[in-house]
Amino acid sequence: MSGHVRIGIVGAGGIVKSRHLPALLAMPEVELVAVCNSTLESAQRFCAEFLPGAEPMEKWWELVSRTDVDAVWIGATPDLHSEISCYALRAGKHVFCQARMARSMTESEAMWEAGLSNPELVAMLCPPPFGMKGDLTVKRLLGEGAIGKAHEVVLRSMGGQWLDAHAPMHWRQSVEKSGLQVLTFGIYVEVLQRWLGDVVSVFADGVVVIGDRQGQAVEVPDFLHVLCGFRSGVRGSLLFSGVAAHAPGESVEIYGSEGTLVYDFVVDEIRLGRRDGAMEVVPIPEGEAREWRVERDFVEAVLDPSAPRPKPDFLEGIKYMRVVQAAAESMDSGVAVRVG
Repeated sequence: MSGHVRIGIVGAGGIVKSRHLPALLAMPEVELVAVCNSTLESAQRFCAEFLPGAEPMEKWWELVSRTDVDAVWIGATPDLHSEISCYALRAGKHVFCQARMARSMTESEAMWEAGLSNPELVAMLCPPPFGMKGDLTVKRLLGEGAIGKAHEVVLRSMGGQWLDAHAPMHWRQSVEKSGLQVLTFGIYVEVLQRWLGDVVSVFADGVVVIGDRQGQAVEVPDFLHVLCGFRSGVRGSLLFSGVAAHAPGESVEIYGSEGTLVYDFVVDEIRLGRRDGAMEVVPIPEGEAREWRVERDFVEAVLDPSAPRPKPDFLEGIKYMRVVQAAAESMDSGVAVRVG
């Protein structure tokens, strides 16, 4: 496999088409050999339009078992992530898995154990794009004490994408497909834990606003409010909604003893306000600005065992899945739940 990696794609939906495929096609060391989608017909259409040299396949396990596949790129829905990842790792294939990790802690732990049992293989989860550009700048500002000691965080991820009661149910609203994943909760937990440390407790309240979608019962909340505590002592109030018209968008506010730090995830803008001063935009230095290079990080690690293992790996996934699990338990019980 020297200097060359052969990839099979399982699940060729919108994120694969728009984000991953262009980057993979731009790398001469990558060969995309086969594609399996939800149906053979959709795989055939995908190959005809985007990858005429790849073979469309009907069964994902047959694609994973091919001797000319070195790595499996999983773009399927979360209900398939664990089964495909475990099968692929045990078959000696490197794995890139689209976010979110899986439907439940049980499925996530199976993936983690499969990765531990095959440490020579690269097992990577897709990182969240939110906050990626300014990630290092936020970490630096917090580390330098720009807002003193942080004590409170307020995050909003709100939109009206699910307001149309006549629209069909999206797969993200299906417990069968998504499991415990609710809106963008797991994604932002991953971001916040990078900046503020581990979440150790949650109290969650979720509501299904539109319970019927063309005869299908919706069980995944349309709205989620989470109160959380971090190991550092920071307290958080996190709001998520798919039924909020004219919502303020995606942002986080971190309040500290000496000021406030705000990150606008829509435009990647950081604002900082000292306790006695006005809020001002903080430029993201060129040397700190992180670009999307997820596909290259994965391929380089596959080709060079001495290269840094890309993050998030399956252990990082377990960390946010623990919070997702605790939030689900809190919604069921109506009480705060420790993360563990």
